[in-house]
Amino acid sequence: MTGPHSLEAAIARDRRLVVSAILGLTALSWAYLVWMAGDMAGDTTGGMGSGMPMAMSMGPAVWTPVYAVLMLAMWVVMMAGMMLPSALPMILTFATIGRRRRDRDQPHVATAVFVCGYLIAWGGFSVAAVAAQWGLEQAALLSPMMVSTSPAFGGLLLIAAGIYQLTPLKHACLRHCRSPFDFVLNRWRDGAAGALRMGAEHGLYCLGCCWVAMALLFVFGVMNLLWIAALAILVLMEKVVPGGHRIAQGAGIFMVAGGVCMLAS
Repeated sequence: MTGPHSLEAAIARDRRLVVSAILGLTALSWAYLVWMAGDMAGDTTGGMGSGMPMAMSMGPAVWTPVYAVLMLAMWVVMMAGMMLPSALPMILTFATIGRRRRDRDQPHVATAVFVCGYLIAWGGFSVAAVAAQWGLEQAALLSPMMVSTSPAFGGLLLIAAGIYQLTPLKHACLRHCRSPFDFVLNRWRDGAAGALRMGAEHGLYCLGCCWVAMALLFVFGVMNLLWIAALAILVLMEKVVPGGHRIAQGAGIFMVAGGVCMLAS
């Protein structure tokens, strides 16, 4: 056991390390997304440069196993880039508690294990997103560039996302995301399996906050970097800015109004 000053110094060092790691992973995720978006937009070889099927920008994609894996990787990286910054308060809370437990010679687990729980939850959502993308393309509701081809579909999805922003389920999930200490007090589990489960559970709450909003990528473009950035900022503001619940409600009203306008057009 160390002295209080040494402990606080260790906690501060751990927090800097965690922040650097999360920001580094986020930056790498965005670098990959920027590269992939540019490669898809500027590839003149039919997508072969990035391993995509031919005619990515000329016709419907050919859903081979390799293409499905590439789409899954894209969604997983996208989710990490969008969600990790908003999960940082919870991750820092876990790291701080882990350091204090280590100082008291109690069982502790590396913060990376906890973060892997998030990635498992978000990976499950990514599988569902790839399946939805395949279905929408088969129904001709998505263009080869992964943008909605139907104003009716886009408008209805916007309205659905906006209504969800106002539901009790949305705000219950948001409450868990905005209260890291409450989650730790009520959901703490020892051991690596416990940390992994905690990360997955909190990752599901993160998804509960924004899974319908993520579906709006099918409206404005799965690789529309501006829309991806806008969603990431909205998710972050909802979770960390004072009055995040009101931000969520305002965004919901805006989405419903946008959907109505899209249907009317």
